[in-house]
Amino acid sequence: MTKMTVSEHTQHSTVRIETILNNGNTSTGTGFFFKFLEKEDGGHIPTIVTNKHVIKDSKIGIFRLTLIDENGNPDYSKTKEYKIPNFEQQWIGHPDPQVDLCAMPIGGLLNLAKNNNENFFYAALDKSLIFSDEELNKLTAMEDITMVGYPNGIWDSVNNLPIFRKGITATHPKIDYKGKEEFMIDAACFPGSSGSPVLLLNEGSYSTQKGLMSGSRVKLLGILYAGPQHTISGKIEIVNIPTRQEPVVISRIPNNLGIIIKAKKLIELEVELKRVLKI
Repeated sequence: MTKMTVSEHTQHSTVRIETILNNGNTSTGTGFFFKFLEKEDGGHIPTIVTNKHVIKDSKIGIFRLTLIDENGNPDYSKTKEYKIPNFEQQWIGHPDPQVDLCAMPIGGLLNLAKNNNENFFYAALDKSLIFSDEELNKLTAMEDITMVGYPNGIWDSVNNLPIFRKGITATHPKIDYKGKEEFMIDAACFPGSSGSPVLLLNEGSYSTQKGLMSGSRVKLLGILYAGPQHTISGKIEIVNIPTRQEPVVISRIPNNLGIIIKAKKLIELEVELKRVLKI
């Protein structure tokens, strides 16, 4: 396998989620691969994580996955599309209805592919990338962030690759924004970006409270789910980042801010996975 940079590896951590809704409309969002319930022997539950509102009212979900070549590298010329029926029912939601997170176990999908002599190239995130409270306290208030996903459904459809967006933390990641385990980023957050992982992704060097550090770093700060938008009349509203664009009576304009669910909420989702799957 050819050695990849941190960003090259990370671009394989997401999947474009296209849904056909119960009313016949389509929508797009972002999911990312995540390992839950990891064991010392390397066993784990592979999943895709996204927002609850991305898969709400969907009857069919569509993923496209990249195959591996004979050297263990992604084969950009070969992808496989899967259409999954009863899509909304495949997901396990965070136990708190106010937390817009859910996960879909994909072990069955991967086994099906393997039985067909197909293996996919993907880079799953895991709990080692989640900051502890002690580590969060060492961050600065304004960190450079990277968001990976499919804004407005845009992607490199030929090579099955997502879009990188850059920004900064708009509130300190260690502080609970408005008393919720969330924080805010300053980045362009468009329809289709819902469910995007928000990362500290640095190659070569990065800033800390103690100054400039050499080396690379990748950490999962959280997941985009909503953002403040203002109407043409000037009223500011907090809305879920939409998964589709439709004509509306009142136009809402994003103001390049996004609200991020802190990554540690994935730990609570793991507990719910364990309960539902009876593990």
